[in-house]
Amino acid sequence: MDIEAPAIILVRPQLGMNIGMAARAMGNFALDRLRLVEPRDGWPNPEAGPPASGADHVLETVTVHGSVAGALADCQLTFATTVRPRDMAKPVVTPKQAAALIREAAAQGLKAGILFGPERSGLTADDLAPVQTIITCPVNPGFGSLNLAQAVLLVGYEWFQSSDPEAAPARTHQPAPHGEVAGLIAHLEAELEEAGYFHVPDRTPATRRTLAQMLSRPQFSAEEVRTLRGVIRALAEGPKRKARGAP
Repeated sequence: MDIEAPAIILVRPQLGMNIGMAARAMGNFALDRLRLVEPRDGWPNPEAGPPASGADHVLETVTVHGSVAGALADCQLTFATTVRPRDMAKPVVTPKQAAALIREAAAQGLKAGILFGPERSGLTADDLAPVQTIITCPVNPGFGSLNLAQAVLLVGYEWFQSSDPEAAPARTHQPAPHGEVAGLIAHLEAELEEAGYFHVPDRTPATRRTLAQMLSRPQFSAEEVRTLRGVIRALAEGPKRKARGAP
């Protein structure tokens, strides 16, 4: 059975050269699904070709997305690489541990996506909020910064070296794709907005991030997502039915 490799997702990459070097690292370790979110200089970028050093098959299949949610939409497992967990209540794993989780899930037909942040600033709190798991490389705590291609190389190496997890415990259910969970979050936010829940503007961004974290953490199944959306719909429509005098 073919095991599908994770999608490598570069969020707001700034330099074509770095995209090319990341593609080269992917080619070294049998990763071929490269996605870009809002690349600063657009795509295609002629500066990516030479540093890719022959990894043309990676560059030729690049897809470009307008948001992190769009790039992760078909992924049931979502990861983000950062040296700073930012005090978020999320599991934190090493690249080796992430590789084992991805292989175990891929053996069951589940897709994974791994976010890598822009060169200067890394991923924002909003980028990280809906992601299930943080990947942090165990490096010198006094100098933990990695460049973009190095980070892709480390994760790719562990993916390539990981063995089939035959002894790993089977999942009891398949997590819903990220796009379905994002729809649930948007549905809840829209109803809360209409109900006046976000009445303190200064707190609204942080509250939205907290909701995204809460709803992303349990790895709901597709059926659970549909059930929760039905609950939200019923709670929202109940007062409207009463106002109309409906039974």
